[in-house]
Amino acid sequence: MCGGFTCSKNALIALNILYVVVASILISVTVYGQASSLVTNLPIVGGILACGVFLILISILGLAGAVKHHQVMLFFYMVILFLLFLVQFSIACACLAVNSEQQEMLAQQGWNKVDMDVKQQVQERFQCCGFQDSTFTNTTADHPSCAVVNAICCKGINTTNCQCEPCMEKLKETIDYAFKLCGGIGLFFSFTEFLGVWLTVRYRNQKDPRANPSAFL
Repeated sequence: MCGGFTCSKNALIALNILYVVVASILISVTVYGQASSLVTNLPIVGGILACGVFLILISILGLAGAVKHHQVMLFFYMVILFLLFLVQFSIACACLAVNSEQQEMLAQQGWNKVDMDVKQQVQERFQCCGFQDSTFTNTTADHPSCAVVNAICCKGINTTNCQCEPCMEKLKETIDYAFKLCGGIGLFFSFTEFLGVWLTVRYRNQKDPRANPSAFL
């Protein structure tokens, strides 16, 4: 019978295996979203990555509780999974709701926090200069040197005022795509966590037909 003990047990085990796959996807997506060291410092994207790590750990707890029909494990698994659902749902909605101005503000905060070496790597990788202003040609306290990237951007151009574009212009599409991708996948899979909570509640209230009929716990 599909609504019986064995079916609920197998469904919960399969769902937790799915969670491991989902967590791997979330981690992979956020790693892809960190295409530059600048994006690494965006807190919302980091929140999705943290959810993926916690989801793997919770899945292990859920698998153990489902196999043993352990009431205490299933209870803590159910509570933690519901809290994770709320967090992941909120973060996913935040990712989808962030507009271009807010993305730029968050990216600016990330740019200000990283050291000069990371900024230099971003500039060389994306062939850009500075964050919003490309007029910095010498190393200052806030801006790394643009001499190397300007030589690449201006190769073959006979002008003394040639400079690379600001990094924000180069990274704008990458950052926006990372937010939308993380938000969409996080929102979709957060509802599977709610399904897991419902299935756990149902499974906990069922008796194992192979166990002592008088023993529930």
